[in-house]
Amino acid sequence: MNEAELMFRDESDPVPFGKTFVQSDAFRTLFREGMGLVEETAAYLDGPGREESRKLGRQAALTYASESMRLTTRLMQIASWLLVQRAVAEGEITTTQAMQEKNRVRLTAQEAANAPSEIDALPERLKELIGLTTRMHARILHLDQLISDDLPLPGSRHSPVALQHSLIRSAFGQE
Repeated sequence: MNEAELMFRDESDPVPFGKTFVQSDAFRTLFREGMGLVEETAAYLDGPGREESRKLGRQAALTYASESMRLTTRLMQIASWLLVQRAVAEGEITTTQAMQEKNRVRLTAQEAANAPSEIDALPERLKELIGLTTRMHARILHLDQLISDDLPLPGSRHSPVALQHSLIRSAFGQE
């Protein structure tokens, strides 16, 4: 939402978080962090990680393969979400189109697949990257929920929050 839209919006309508967030410095910082994490992880898995995995025992190698696949999936979800949000911020796509993209690449919470003792046997750098991507993924899930809560209901021009505000105002005779 640009400054003109903010200045001339109806004061009773809440400021949509999603539109303001994707155009903020906070989003640009998140975008750089997320894409940097993608690059950093790819470099690790293609280089030092490959060498470290060869030194692992059979069970640890299976855990490494499983966790690196989960790590890659998590990073693909992060990168996809970030790229869609940047496209919205730059006006390349609408929020409606972003929702359609969201339905194609679902952000899903991932449960632990391996026992903590199996994770402990992994190389330190892989464990660090798993932790960093898990935290980044949780942030993205939270932000996605906040942005989704802002979007109008299909067939409605008001957000669910605006609808609730309206119901509260009418209940107290403040229409």
